[in-house]
Amino acid sequence: MTYLLSACGGGVSNDTSLPTEEKFCYSVDKFADVEVLRYKVPGFESLTLNQKKLIYFLSQAALEGRDILFDQNNKYNLIIRKTLEGIYESYQDKNSEEFKALETYLKRVWFSNGIHHHYATDKFRPDFSEKFFRDAVMQTNDDKLPLQAYGNDKKSLLDAIVPVIFDTTIYAKRVNQAEGADLIVTSANNYYEGVTEKEVDAFYDAMRDTTDATPISYGLNSKLTKENGKLTEKTWKVGGMYTAAIEKILFWLGKAEGVAENDKQKAVIQKLIEFYKTGDLKTFDDYSILWVKDQDSRIDFVNGFIETYGDPLGLKASWESIVNFKDIEATHRTEVISQNAQWFEDHSPVAKEFKKPEVKGVSAKVITAAILAGDCYPATPIGINLPNSNWIRQIHGSKSVTIENITDAYDKAAKGNGFKEEFVWSQTEIDLMNQYGFITGNMHTDLHECLGHGSGQLLPGVSQDALRAYGATIEEARADLFGLYYEADDKLVELGLLPNKEAFKAEYYSYMMNGLMTQLMRIELGNDIEEAHMRNRQLIARWILEKGAAEKVVELKKRDGKTFVVINDYQKMRGLVGQLLAEIQRIKSEGDFEGAKNLVETYAVKVDSTLHKEVKERYAKLNLAPYKGFVNPIYEPEMDKNGEIIDVKVKYDEGYTEQMLRYGKEHSHLPVIN
Repeated sequence: MTYLLSACGGGVSNDTSLPTEEKFCYSVDKFADVEVLRYKVPGFESLTLNQKKLIYFLSQAALEGRDILFDQNNKYNLIIRKTLEGIYESYQDKNSEEFKALETYLKRVWFSNGIHHHYATDKFRPDFSEKFFRDAVMQTNDDKLPLQAYGNDKKSLLDAIVPVIFDTTIYAKRVNQAEGADLIVTSANNYYEGVTEKEVDAFYDAMRDTTDATPISYGLNSKLTKENGKLTEKTWKVGGMYTAAIEKILFWLGKAEGVAENDKQKAVIQKLIEFYKTGDLKTFDDYSILWVKDQDSRIDFVNGFIETYGDPLGLKASWESIVNFKDIEATHRTEVISQNAQWFEDHSPVAKEFKKPEVKGVSAKVITAAILAGDCYPATPIGINLPNSNWIRQIHGSKSVTIENITDAYDKAAKGNGFKEEFVWSQTEIDLMNQYGFITGNMHTDLHECLGHGSGQLLPGVSQDALRAYGATIEEARADLFGLYYEADDKLVELGLLPNKEAFKAEYYSYMMNGLMTQLMRIELGNDIEEAHMRNRQLIARWILEKGAAEKVVELKKRDGKTFVVINDYQKMRGLVGQLLAEIQRIKSEGDFEGAKNLVETYAVKVDSTLHKEVKERYAKLNLAPYKGFVNPIYEPEMDKNGEIIDVKVKYDEGYTEQMLRYGKEHSHLPVIN
């Protein structure tokens, strides 16, 4: 877990070229439980003109999809965001307490791409009154409000959105994973409308061919709704749902195709364009295979409907994009991992029948993010492994990345914030984390993405989504455990990836402290853990704590009234990591839904209320924000007299509010209700 430096306010040097470390300020804004950072793009200036143009075009394509994610997260998100933006820009008394509360609410909506918390998925509670909001709308000029969906009538607009904002029982949770609930009816996302969980299951079960060894990702790019009593998919494609945004994406992808680095990359872009035009999921698989096989291009990107965490059943994919280029020097370590992928698979502690007999196409690199968009923005992953299709992974391989300019920004921003002094047991562990934490944290990400997600195999006939609502947690736990297991292996020292046999302890301690304690700062008192990555970490940490209790492998100890994690035997902890990895791989390979349910519900969901309260109180005294996200740099093309791009400059001087308002004006093409 990384934390943010509170110095610098929100300022940044007026020198907007790549600043020196002394000039560059990582902190941009802070509100609610969030702090916004900026990241550097080192190496951009040394790229060729065509590479710079490619990044610029792909970045524009990335920004054009922003409203898709807002709408996917809830059907009222766009109209609420645009109403709030209209008030924000028009309201006169910007010093009033209620306006300041509205400003904070709007910043949260921007950060979470909607009215639900980006991590916990609970709906925000506004700190301004309904009366203030109604009055503010009535005082705002019509041309500043999204009235077109409601007959250009402010009262109709208010009647539609006020209950959504203020009634805590309406759209209470974007993603509900509570056992026993109808996960579709009780989730507020816009992937389904007017249908039940049983109807969704029946609809897609009827489509599936369990004998197909290369199945498409059923339902990945569509909304399932009911029209005239019949279930109908509204596909996200040109001419279908979200066409206005997709057409803009295609314009910039077409520009990018013209400056592709090589024929393989050009073919990738062409196939993605074809997928967006047709919505055909077989074409998406073809695109994914071409993308995996492009190992030569320095510039790379993801653009489309990718991750399924926002759907409680793990079917529908949120829209996201990231544009990046390879950090050639740092990629050496991931290349070493990739070259030894078969060794890691063969020596894994899982049962032989669940291992891949031949690991194919595993590639990994360290990248520099150039732009973040959709479900990667403002909050972003630090590592990615794609594609998600199991059969493509098995036959064609996968690509993994660690986003090192993002981890670097986290690390630089966290120095001296007092977190370790408050939560780490002793100076011994602090010294380990200070000396090795950055390298072992990146190494765990490398192992998680490159080998963890790419390891193992499903048994014949087991569906990719057999674990249903528990699938995401089990998959993240599997990848984390694979990384943890090998982080402590002498092989990493032998390969020159870690400096010595003690370094892994920094990651083991950090992981257990986070899983058992410090991630609880992100959960409201009384709530369960909902988010898949947080569930995964607590599952692993709580299971190890329990199974190692007799030998006190890991303990929770009290000192001066405070609780701390103590690891007494790192090697025995590694043994427990291996045991749990073997069991979770079995569950995944066999599609054992009951086994997954038992592990997740026993270890991953419920929170120790006393410990939770303690962690929240201790963390609050540090005045740190538990969540971090980013503003993007600005890419400005320089033109000659004929309108041709002769260079692209990168700037770092845009604030959070300025960026969000600009994106709302320049990259917003969808109807306000979809």
